[in-house]
Amino acid sequence: MTWFAAVARLRARREPGVLVTVATVRGHAPRNAGAKLVVGRTGTWGSIGGGNVEAVTIDRAREMIAASTAEAELMDFALNDKVTNRHGVQCCGGTVSVLLEPLPVVRAVAIFGVGHVGMELARVLARQDLDLHLIDSRSDILAEERLAVLADAVAGVRVHHTPLLPEEVLDTLPRGTHVLIMTHDHAEDAALCDAALRSAHLGSIGLIGSAAKWGRFRRRLLTEGGHDEAAVDRIKTPIGLADITGKDPATIAVSVAADLLRTFEAEEEDHPTDEPVDAGIDESAHAPARSGVRSEGTNIAYVSPHLRTVV
Repeated sequence: MTWFAAVARLRARREPGVLVTVATVRGHAPRNAGAKLVVGRTGTWGSIGGGNVEAVTIDRAREMIAASTAEAELMDFALNDKVTNRHGVQCCGGTVSVLLEPLPVVRAVAIFGVGHVGMELARVLARQDLDLHLIDSRSDILAEERLAVLADAVAGVRVHHTPLLPEEVLDTLPRGTHVLIMTHDHAEDAALCDAALRSAHLGSIGLIGSAAKWGRFRRRLLTEGGHDEAAVDRIKTPIGLADITGKDPATIAVSVAADLLRTFEAEEEDHPTDEPVDAGIDESAHAPARSGVRSEGTNIAYVSPHLRTVV
């Protein structure tokens, strides 16, 4: 496996890692500058030459993973028989510097409903290094020409057209995905709230709408949905920063994005090390789009959940 594929694999599995690069070489060394090694919690891919240099680097990379270190580090090695090494002698005669760059777990966000607000929010979040899932039941909303503004996104953008049951997508989302519900249809919103509460692997759940809308949803989630108070309280509504009160889509989008970034920071403080995805999950379903916008259809074949009826 190439180092590039290894980085993509770690990202798809939502596992941290470290990218190791031979930065400089003076004199003789096992590998030239630019050689790369990827270190994960349990595996490695590629090589920077083996021997003490590689073994010490792997040890340090795993210490960085365990400590959730975010800053890159540079390590220097002298390759001669006068140096006391932890993992044996390397006496090529040169010196090597090695750069260790942490590969953090990339966050995932799912926007259900890519209407006026959803589209503006996608444009803001697309500038962040995350996996961005866009889900809508309307094909015209997900038309290629409409999403063309996301072609240069930093985020890995995945598009899901779900003409029947958008909530089906919830089961395919990576562990810890933050869900934002803002569809054009209150029935869809209600079904998504119900299904999201039944999906234990998700991160935060946000719902756009008024206090009256939430009052109806809350009552039905507690009664027909069978959820308890603690579960229903997982849903945050309204979403966005309370002191930003503008109602145009772009303003709402900025407010929601800022609130989500606060959630990310709080999550880092509470859980500095992300857990890996369950081995049973198909990692190909979570791979980021390699460039531009990736589109997917979703075929649904089972009965809709409890709160699908019109609210």
